[in-house]
Amino acid sequence: MDSAEETAVVESHQNSRHAELGLSDETVVEMYYRLVQARTVDEKMWTLHRQGKIHFIISCRGQEGIQIGSAFALRRGEDFVMPYYRDTGVALVLGMTPRDLMLSVFAREADPASGGRQMPGHFGYPRLRIITGSSPVATQLPQAAGVALASKIKGEAAVTAVYFGDGATSKGDWHEGLNFAGIHKLPVVFICENNGYAISVPQNKQMAIRDIADRAAGYGFPGIIVDGNDVLASYTVTKQAVQRALKGDGPTFIEAKTFRVAPHSSDDDDRRYRSREEVEEWKRRDPIERFKRYLEEVNLLDDSLDQRIREMVLEEVNEAVDFAEKSPLPSREDLMKYVYYNS
Repeated sequence: MDSAEETAVVESHQNSRHAELGLSDETVVEMYYRLVQARTVDEKMWTLHRQGKIHFIISCRGQEGIQIGSAFALRRGEDFVMPYYRDTGVALVLGMTPRDLMLSVFAREADPASGGRQMPGHFGYPRLRIITGSSPVATQLPQAAGVALASKIKGEAAVTAVYFGDGATSKGDWHEGLNFAGIHKLPVVFICENNGYAISVPQNKQMAIRDIADRAAGYGFPGIIVDGNDVLASYTVTKQAVQRALKGDGPTFIEAKTFRVAPHSSDDDDRRYRSREEVEEWKRRDPIERFKRYLEEVNLLDDSLDQRIREMVLEEVNEAVDFAEKSPLPSREDLMKYVYYNS
């Protein structure tokens, strides 16, 4: 590379979106790594299910942009995070590993979320302040308000981030969680990954408004709309919401417009309620390919590095599968462990 080309690269980085946001070149390449990692874990789990090796999964495919972008704005081990069942990308950014996730889907004794007792997608890791959710949709919203209230009472400089889908906003738990957080100005960031469907029910059959973020005003705090397939935009709005909460200004509601390109779960046939044309249109907006193009434009990614990243991730994921398959199942003697209190 000659000096003229070096100058052009430096200028490109200085004028880039990520530099303006205070993100280093290394950080945005790591963001790409996590995008690829989340997608690879998801695709591997889907394959394992089709092979009959695991029983059930819920896919994150298509929603990695908001997951990775927002999670990078959180402070790992300091902020409390309550993911929802589709948040593979969030869990990986916050410190869970492909091994952890494979132990969960294989229901192994060493599963850090529940010791092999929970359904897949119920992410949990106390040391990382990742709090596992309940299976009923939206129950994590009032729980998040409670966690944030505890932080406020303790004077703890921590934010609680809670994730959910658009279907959760049709539940009573949604109202209770947001209303309580608004009244008490709690340090909560509500992140709605609006993929347009509550399983098979499209948004226009759930509500008479286009933007769920409009509802936040009724609870006394801002509602922000973001392109959930734009990693840096997702990072930006979440970072602003975290800073607002830490200043004592209360909650923020973020509506990330995105799309799940896979069926709702491994037991769902999405062809019954949405067209292939709609799915293909959203595939062309793939957040991973979009971020890849950005990194190429700012000279941080080329075919060689991209291939190395994908090979590293695939090796890591394959190792995680092998490790989980060889790990022991929970014992019968421990069946009631964590269910009842033992003195």
